[in-house]
Amino acid sequence: MNDLLSPTPKSDYDASSIQVLEDMEHVRLRPGMYIGGKDDRALHHMVAEIVDNSMDEAVAGHATWIEVELHENGHVSVRDNGRGIPIDPHPKDPSKTALEIIFCTLNAGGKFSGDSYQTSGGLHGVGSSVVNALSDHLSVEVARNRELYRMEFSRGLPQGPLEKVGAAPNRRGTSVTFHPDPEIFGSLSLKPARLFKMARSKAYLFSGVEIRWKTAIADGETPQEATFKFPGGLADYLGETLAGATTYAERPFAGTVEFADKYGVPGKVEWAINWTPARDGFIQSYCNTVPTPEGGTHEAGFWAAILKGIKAYGELANNRKAAQITREDLVSGGCALVSCFIREPEFVGQTKDRLATVDAQRMIEGAVRDHFDNWLAADTKSAGAILDFLVLRAEERLRRRQEKETARKTATKKLRLPGKLVDCTSNARDGTELFIVEGDSAGGSAKMGRDRKTQALLPLRGKILNVLGAASSKLGSNQEINDLTQALGAGLGTKFNLDDLRYDKIIIMTDADVDGAHIASLLMTFFFTQMRPMIDAGHLYLACPPLYRLTQGAKRVYCLDEAERDAWLEKGLGGKGKIDVSRFKGLGEMDAKDLKETTMDPATRKLIRVTIDEDEPGQTSDLVERLMGKKPELRFQYISENARFVEELDV
Repeated sequence: MNDLLSPTPKSDYDASSIQVLEDMEHVRLRPGMYIGGKDDRALHHMVAEIVDNSMDEAVAGHATWIEVELHENGHVSVRDNGRGIPIDPHPKDPSKTALEIIFCTLNAGGKFSGDSYQTSGGLHGVGSSVVNALSDHLSVEVARNRELYRMEFSRGLPQGPLEKVGAAPNRRGTSVTFHPDPEIFGSLSLKPARLFKMARSKAYLFSGVEIRWKTAIADGETPQEATFKFPGGLADYLGETLAGATTYAERPFAGTVEFADKYGVPGKVEWAINWTPARDGFIQSYCNTVPTPEGGTHEAGFWAAILKGIKAYGELANNRKAAQITREDLVSGGCALVSCFIREPEFVGQTKDRLATVDAQRMIEGAVRDHFDNWLAADTKSAGAILDFLVLRAEERLRRRQEKETARKTATKKLRLPGKLVDCTSNARDGTELFIVEGDSAGGSAKMGRDRKTQALLPLRGKILNVLGAASSKLGSNQEINDLTQALGAGLGTKFNLDDLRYDKIIIMTDADVDGAHIASLLMTFFFTQMRPMIDAGHLYLACPPLYRLTQGAKRVYCLDEAERDAWLEKGLGGKGKIDVSRFKGLGEMDAKDLKETTMDPATRKLIRVTIDEDEPGQTSDLVERLMGKKPELRFQYISENARFVEELDV
């Protein structure tokens, strides 16, 4: 067993032991580092990377239309009438054209210096090359200088030199056609509905571009051809989204403002927002036309402007209750779209889910605030209706909080679980966290490393019941499930009430091994089948404990997996002496300091929010039933179909 867990290293550790992967090899080995994984979302993100390149040409004023076409054979083409990718030899490597460098080399592109693009969505220099590496076929055609050129690739490698196809006197721009590699994505395929939605949203985000859509794959819902161009931009988008719904403002608060950053570089923000009782609120944000589903600094700046503006208006209207309004109240019924264009944005990760540019918050807040103040003053009828609505939301929120305080005290008295539930001292739900930990030993370290005010613990002994694989009669008699249900205080199944949930975040914290993953799967199955509204509302999370701790002198880093460990070992920690590598066999082996720093402290930890992303109703339910249900033959079939995509694990 010890040999399996800690393989004996080669005795002759020398230079030949060090592997150097070429760019394309590394992308294919670790696609998750570049596009987030091998799932359906990552597959469609590849198309977004190529479309974003064409959008950058349009935003820069060099292209007026973009065409997205899904072919019957699963290939997808993205065309534009921009300047065309440069095809001349690259100055640093004259043996290769600029086109080959762009598609075969990471961190290569025309968007780093700012000379070719004032703003762009592709600043990492990896989009085109990653798509190329993960495609079994990719073809690029460039119409430039009245000539047409073509180059073919497969799995990141050129299949021949750049060819001059012939004259193209009436054509210009770039056309990229590719097919996602089945070796990476298996049986997954591009879906017309998802690509159609993406293409349409790009047209809303930049009113000067025309988006053309074509598909040869019929799904019964998506049109086979369409053309999008929306002069009203986000205001049109919001109007279509809220069509037929009653709103508190007759016309949305919408606008576009140009601004300059601290270096004098121009930027722009466009927004549209309205409030409605007809649906839950939402915000969709974008930076340089790239969706940012996890928000970021531009969202923070926008909401800060709206919150300060509505409070100031409430003060002018002598409504003292306006001071109670928080961002939570704004979002609860506010339907908002925010799009900014800034130079050299900083995103979190290559998939660009969250904007991290610090100055964006200040710039966007300043750009929106004055316009919102003027809009409220000019339309007092809408302003009054919105203010009344938000005050009611604030009062309702405070009432629920008061009820939660009473419910928490009552539920704690009822539970009486010494050695099990270790509750936090806060009486309010906001900001509290329940860690579901694996075993009492892990619970001991977690208890010492937690924040007593906001963090509660519930240790589970072993694996909980598989609620799909067991008889329904066993659900009520299982002690672990009863303890968990009572601690959360919100009921089960049809009796589940999200308002009764006693904690803001429910965090599954298990060992970073196969058993820990199994326990997490069982818990997620339980929550999905019995408490799904909790997942839909964004309350369920997975903790990310590290597998390794590297120490070199006074320097110490934690690594989530082998890839991160190897990267640090390659570049060093910056300390003195030999690097000591420690592998955590489980959470119980980590001391309180390690556990707090890596897994529990909100300032330094990493969490994964559990979400349900399905394009077709019931898709996730079918998959959960297939993997966790009572029919082993369905699990066997799934494993047989997907086993070849599983990477080797270091366990």
